[in-house]
Amino acid sequence: MVDASRIGIVYNPHVGIDRSQKRWTLIRQYMDLKGVPYDHVQSESTASVERLVRMMCDSGYHTIAVVGGDGSLNGAVNAIMQQRDILPDDFAFALIPNGIGNDFSRFWGVSVDDYKRSIDSIIERRVRKVDVACCTYQDEGIPQQRYFINCLNIGLGARLIKTTNDAAHIIGSKRLSVIPALISRIFERKQFQLALQVESEKVEGNYMSVCIGNCHGYGQTPNAVPYNGLLDMSMITRPEWWQLFEGFWLLGKGRFLNYKNVHPYRSRQIVVNEVDKALVSLDGMVLPSKHPAPIRVTIQPDALNFIVPA
Repeated sequence: MVDASRIGIVYNPHVGIDRSQKRWTLIRQYMDLKGVPYDHVQSESTASVERLVRMMCDSGYHTIAVVGGDGSLNGAVNAIMQQRDILPDDFAFALIPNGIGNDFSRFWGVSVDDYKRSIDSIIERRVRKVDVACCTYQDEGIPQQRYFINCLNIGLGARLIKTTNDAAHIIGSKRLSVIPALISRIFERKQFQLALQVESEKVEGNYMSVCIGNCHGYGQTPNAVPYNGLLDMSMITRPEWWQLFEGFWLLGKGRFLNYKNVHPYRSRQIVVNEVDKALVSLDGMVLPSKHPAPIRVTIQPDALNFIVPA
């Protein structure tokens, strides 16, 4: 078992950021300057973050931090939630943003250039409990369970994520792949037949995109917060092509719920009984299942001790 004062750090260099390695060097230099005791491991890929965080949980670290984006965050949260029974009572988790879609860190007002602020918060150990969402879905008829801390996307949002990831394999940079992904999908208005149960209300119809957010959900659930024990959901119907520009403008301004094609809900539990052929993603990670329904999304209040920025 490791000393309780030592911090376990998982660094994910595969986030498609040109300055990722330079920032990681600056992060280590600042931690050494501050005299922070830490051990670090480097992941081979975003997918391996979960395995490495699980290893650190097994080793008895009281504080674990991930240096990466929302995909790395998702892997870490899943490892921690699966290991809750063996974690010390004072266990806390931290994120040092270093990716493309740093939506969860932006909620707390932290950008990728605020690494000193993130490290200072770890040193000061400013902890608050945050909610974690749980998603149960089907993969070849076998129930699977994944956690997420930011959002679940169905339809267009998940397709944008997949297109970005696919383009990154060709271009070699996730940052550069964002532009062609947006261009290829910006005028896509494909709808999917969806059927949901929101508390006692049944919601059925054709929708272009759905976002279930425990946090801001890349602007699609702007009123969601990860500490009220509730899930926010935005269901988006197909606009006319010229109305897309208004939607993207409102999205960028944080006023997405003012878009007339958005239908908002708030609930503790959402069941998606039908998703047609729509893709589903959690925190930027596309689910591999081709037939994930029924999908049950619930919220676990105060499930994780998170180190928040000062």
